[in-house]
Amino acid sequence: MKEKNIKLHYPLTGMSCASCAVSAESMLKSVQGVKEARVNFASQTAYIEYEPDITSPEELQKAVRSVGYDLVIDQEESREELEARKIKEYKALKRRTIGAFILASPVFVIGMFFHHKLAYGNWISLILTFPILFWFGRQFFINAWNQAKLFKANMDTLVALSTGIAFLFSTFNTLFPEVLVSHSLAPDVYFESVAVIIAFILLGRTLEESAKSRTSEAIKKLMGMQPKTVRVKRAGEEREVPIEEVYEGDTVFIRPGEKIPVDGVVISGSSFVDESMITGEPIPASKAEGHKVFSGTINQKGSLVMRAEKVGKDTLLAHIIKTVEEAQGSKAPVQALVDKVAGIFVPAIMIVAVLTFVLWLVLGGENYFTQALISAITVLIFACPCALGLATPTAIMVGVGKGAENGILIRDAESLELGHKVNVVVLDKTGTITKGKPEVTDLFWAGGVSATGEAEKALYAMEGLSEHPLAQAIAEYFKAKEVETVEVVGFESITGKGIKATVNNVVYYAGNLRLMEEQGIALDPELQSKAKQLQDQAKTVVYVSDGSKQIGVIGVADAVKETSAEAIMHLKEKGIEVFMLTGDNQYTAAAVARQVGIDHYKAEVLPSDKSAFIKEWQSKGKVVAMVGDGINDSEALVLADVGIAMAKGTDIAMDVAQMTLMKSDLSYIPKAFHLSDATVRTIKQNLFWAFIYNVLGIPVAAGILYPFTGFTLDPMVAGIAMALSSVSVVANSLRLKVMKL
Repeated sequence: MKEKNIKLHYPLTGMSCASCAVSAESMLKSVQGVKEARVNFASQTAYIEYEPDITSPEELQKAVRSVGYDLVIDQEESREELEARKIKEYKALKRRTIGAFILASPVFVIGMFFHHKLAYGNWISLILTFPILFWFGRQFFINAWNQAKLFKANMDTLVALSTGIAFLFSTFNTLFPEVLVSHSLAPDVYFESVAVIIAFILLGRTLEESAKSRTSEAIKKLMGMQPKTVRVKRAGEEREVPIEEVYEGDTVFIRPGEKIPVDGVVISGSSFVDESMITGEPIPASKAEGHKVFSGTINQKGSLVMRAEKVGKDTLLAHIIKTVEEAQGSKAPVQALVDKVAGIFVPAIMIVAVLTFVLWLVLGGENYFTQALISAITVLIFACPCALGLATPTAIMVGVGKGAENGILIRDAESLELGHKVNVVVLDKTGTITKGKPEVTDLFWAGGVSATGEAEKALYAMEGLSEHPLAQAIAEYFKAKEVETVEVVGFESITGKGIKATVNNVVYYAGNLRLMEEQGIALDPELQSKAKQLQDQAKTVVYVSDGSKQIGVIGVADAVKETSAEAIMHLKEKGIEVFMLTGDNQYTAAAVARQVGIDHYKAEVLPSDKSAFIKEWQSKGKVVAMVGDGINDSEALVLADVGIAMAKGTDIAMDVAQMTLMKSDLSYIPKAFHLSDATVRTIKQNLFWAFIYNVLGIPVAAGILYPFTGFTLDPMVAGIAMALSSVSVVANSLRLKVMKL
């Protein structure tokens, strides 16, 4: 039987620019059996889907290594080890940068101030520049050669060509100055340009690596929520083991102040647990036997013993980390255009450099040979496409991280880009607009009854014995009020009508109107008026009597979340059309829609009806967002342009949705759209400056201003400008981190 396709993210090392990512991606796609491959330059990862029957990770690694990069295929390598590897590579890059600057400084001083004054200045510069180029900058030449073997080119090709030619030209003039002198040409050298260019490009990459590590802070913070060791029960005794050695079914001990290591259920003990990382709620949740607890949450004062149910990559925390990683490594639709541009950019620039050289020779005459060579070199340096390659992925990474910090999990870059374009929002009712469980919303007693509190105690005791969902809601209401319980005699559940019990020799009934009528209960006119109001609000009415007369009326409903109405108002203010679709009855749907300010709604709809509704609006050219929390919403969530799930909903809803609101609060939807708008705006700014930089800079580097002003651009200045352009793009993306949602 054919094995199922494998989909994995692999760390990919050795990339230095967007063209590198394009090259690595094309090599992966060329491997037989690879169904899909996406390489992200900013996150240094490769997403690969392949057929295990046809190819293997080793074959994928071999393909990537053929162009000078490396694929880390060891899935057992921990996140800490991968992080340690990145830190080691960053420190090595930093050392090379410092070394290049130390040697480049005297070369720069000699070239700029003592060019014709120091007898052996050229020789000193040659000796100092050699290790800069071929030791600190050796990776440029290694990568360029690996690309050339496959008839490819990338940014390293530009750097290697420009600095290599300049170095060889300068070395020739140092060794054989008489050759150019005999042709009435000055034997100029450009060691300072070569040295400073390499130093600044290395500096630019060091700053980029530092900035890219900051964009992944959200991942690091999430990873830090899980303890490294856990105390478990093994062979009848308590032992401390690494988190990787906790298995499903293990008994785990949690002390006060410790983080919950895995997902599971409490089997003994009681405490309060800070679950704000999941729910956003600042008040710790009470936990006792039978309650679920989640990895990454923090135990407060009590001790807990739990049974592990989900460990490793199956925990909620691991799911959150994976979601953020996948989103940060995904590509926005606009990135497809950038990748195409990067793929043809390097060959195009090489052609421009050759044309520049030829035009200077033809139009400038023989004395312009040196300037022709330097102009071509300057074009090659100036056009390094770092800024272009970083424009989209850095903004996406920061945007996704910002969302995670604010309780908005974004699964992919496409949803982040589409969010600000949404003009139709479809809302499920139960669990989305409402809280998703019945609650007591109103309680009215007949005059004088509540003063004694006996009726409340009796009702609390009776409802606590019933298994009906409404009874549980009423019992929880009185429990929250800290009402005392009393002894109940002769409890009886009357199917389809209510319950009956005797408390302190008084017979009480609680149930529907039919039960009251059958028992000949005298109805209170004032309470009947209240009951009518509750019914108009689509609430379930529970009647309470003391055996002969009605003494109370209770309103029970799936209460609307406190923030729903305000969130819907904000969406409408932005010109977004809001619809509510629910499987509930027309009466309840109308009441909820009226309460939250929704003008358009449909009741008694099936899952397929929701899907058809979304398709209908998409056919009208609308960008539709679907917001839901249940299995019945999953089809619509997949079909919508942007699917948004509530974290307290089902796993299926969260799996298929592109965004998940960790607080299950509709007010986070406008925030998500605002984040989308800010991220896309940042991408456009980055692309604008990256393109403008090249469009304006390359002609100047080629010498277009020389006939009018006599100005030519020094290669060293081009190298500095290239490095600064990359840093400016990253810095612009990092502004998202301080944005208020």
